[in-house]
Amino acid sequence: MSLAHLLRPALRSPRFHTPRALPSTTYTCQSRRTYALQTPGSPVMEIFNRRTKHLQKDRAAQNVEESRKTDYIKDEVATRLCERLLDIKRDFPNVLDLGANSCNIARALTQPDPDPDSPTGSSPPLSRRISHLTCVDTSPALLHRDASLPFNSEMNLTREIIPDLETLPYAENSFDAVLSSLSIHWINDLPSLLAQVNKILKPDCPFIAAMFGGDTLFELRTSLQLADLERRGGVSPHVSPLADVRDVGGLLNKAGFKMLTVDVEDIRVEYPDSFALMRDLQAMGESNAILHRELGPISRDVLLANEAIYRQLHMEEGDRGLPATFRLIYMIGWKEGLGQSEPLQRGSGQLNLKDVLGGGDFEGR
Repeated sequence: MSLAHLLRPALRSPRFHTPRALPSTTYTCQSRRTYALQTPGSPVMEIFNRRTKHLQKDRAAQNVEESRKTDYIKDEVATRLCERLLDIKRDFPNVLDLGANSCNIARALTQPDPDPDSPTGSSPPLSRRISHLTCVDTSPALLHRDASLPFNSEMNLTREIIPDLETLPYAENSFDAVLSSLSIHWINDLPSLLAQVNKILKPDCPFIAAMFGGDTLFELRTSLQLADLERRGGVSPHVSPLADVRDVGGLLNKAGFKMLTVDVEDIRVEYPDSFALMRDLQAMGESNAILHRELGPISRDVLLANEAIYRQLHMEEGDRGLPATFRLIYMIGWKEGLGQSEPLQRGSGQLNLKDVLGGGDFEGR
């Protein structure tokens, strides 16, 4: 049907009546279809809101006393990460701390006697093996929170603010090591970041990192989902998704790293109630930052139901409080370099594992 036929009833109505004849008009309908086009480059799925995470870190660091009290996880993980440097018998002139938070790695590096198994009975701080440490983060408040503490004078330390951890502003072959503790689990494009880290490392130099893994806070995740389902009839994501340990090795290998080492540790912390756990997560700057998360606080009904479900499902007899599991994924990857050690080829072994284990048959076990 033409546009003139569609307009005819309106032209005949009294509202549009005119005593003079209407001039003849030609109506032309141009139909043009538009198509979606992919932007140049590889597609990137945006999972986390980077601005929200930046504001969460800044807000958490403004309450200095409470922020320091809740650094127990970050300090412990930074210490365990730095212990991996004990197995690398070399000095590091220039090191990058990627996503430094409040410089937890720098604090761990200056701890006295880091090697309890030293033949001499004591060992110097690991900071003596590092000539210069560059700590970078997106949050000025968090990065400079502890700038006045004594550990800053015990090593050559520089703090730098960068707009985005996913784009590193450093030249190729700049660092002798890159360390990262509890920051890269908030990265949207982790494969791209790992490739950039490989690029800014010097040949035959390590990347050592720790991140929260997929089963972190599974107790809180499951109880909140059940509470949502019970009180609201649906489920909303309140805990951010995390990478699985099975994927980390593949990502490191794809980024060009060699001689990979990936291991997992669980840190179990008890809290008096679920409200204390969520308060600590907020003070850590580790609150939910999913891009399309539900805005506003969780409703009181859901929180009360979550507390009851959490206790029923996860509190064991004899526990003083509610358990919360933090799963840590530690990774070490080396940038390829001349003269670098390489693993033996598959099938080149000369020793039978059955002989090492004392013989026997594995069948039926």
